[in-house]
Amino acid sequence: MSEETSGKTIVLGVTGSIAAYKAADLASRLVKRGHAVHVVMTRDAQEFITPLTLQVLSRRPVTADLYDERQSWHPGHIELADAADLLLVAPASANAIARFAHGLADDALGAIHLATKAPVLVAPAMNGKMWDHPATRANVETLKSRGVFFIGPEDGILACGYEGLGRLWPVEGIEAEAESILRRCGAEV
Repeated sequence: MSEETSGKTIVLGVTGSIAAYKAADLASRLVKRGHAVHVVMTRDAQEFITPLTLQVLSRRPVTADLYDERQSWHPGHIELADAADLLLVAPASANAIARFAHGLADDALGAIHLATKAPVLVAPAMNGKMWDHPATRANVETLKSRGVFFIGPEDGILACGYEGLGRLWPVEGIEAEAESILRRCGAEV
């Protein structure tokens, strides 16, 4: 474990993609590296993996709703946005990318994205046709122009049966990129 990055606070956003199950492995790996992992799930993500799975692996309550307030007067999404050393969204659906690009904040993940000053790393996962759509490409470029980091997607067989660009980047690679961003941006967070 790197001395420079251990013990950081990572907000792990999980969105509605078949690859949501891989967030379990990612959360577990980040916790093993000594990070405090706070999982925030969209409603659509819960169709693919349960909050309980991610709660057990992250060892923390999962935020699944904008109004999940826990024993504090301070809004939970603002607390997470302030505490984050990194906002990592893996997998990121086309919908989540569009919502971030357009500044929508009617769910916990969107609100945290707007409120955080931490670096943001997005790992897309979707059908290749969705990834290649001009709207998605424009949304990605908009976010990149605002300093959002992207990793992937990768080429391969997709859950829908098509082959092409759209698979979630391997979890080990996402973990390594998160560590790299934490090291590079450490003075800023």
